[in-house]
Amino acid sequence: MNLQKMFEMQKELDDRIIKEKGLEGQDLVPNTYVALDTELAEFANEGRWFKHWSNDREPRNHCKLCQLIETPHICQNPLLEEYVDCLHFFLSIAVKKGWEDAMSLPEEAFNEMKKNGFEGGLSGVFLEMKWVLLNSYMTKDKRHKKTSFMVAWGLFLSIGTIGFGFTLEQIEAAYMDKNAVNHQRQQEGY
Repeated sequence: MNLQKMFEMQKELDDRIIKEKGLEGQDLVPNTYVALDTELAEFANEGRWFKHWSNDREPRNHCKLCQLIETPHICQNPLLEEYVDCLHFFLSIAVKKGWEDAMSLPEEAFNEMKKNGFEGGLSGVFLEMKWVLLNSYMTKDKRHKKTSFMVAWGLFLSIGTIGFGFTLEQIEAAYMDKNAVNHQRQQEGY
């Protein structure tokens, strides 16, 4: 996954939004955390793993058309779309805070998690990720903020790759597609 390219694309989108919306000089980091938290909830809703009360606990990883027809078509993956919506805000926070290096994680960390599995299941990892993410905003210790963000990012990436089987290539391609959509939305007065 070419994070450097994604940082550049996200910065370009964020700069465009700031300029076009007249937000220069404003601290948008708190809003970006709220946006990420909101998108994480939308991702979980599409993932459905936690809905123990429902008979329908399968993730929404195919479009509705897939359920109706068997012919090949361009399929939208709602779960992956929500995942990359979250990714946009992870990237925005990293760029705004200068934490880009916190998103470069060693492959060994993922291999270890793959080998050992998710302690506490997917819900446990998701809750831990949200806790350390919010801690990266709330804690007063500046060094701890960045470390917490790095841990949250690693857990988020693990949820997507290990928990739902997304490849880094799929994530990157979906990000590129959604970034183009976000630029189009800005052009249309979103």
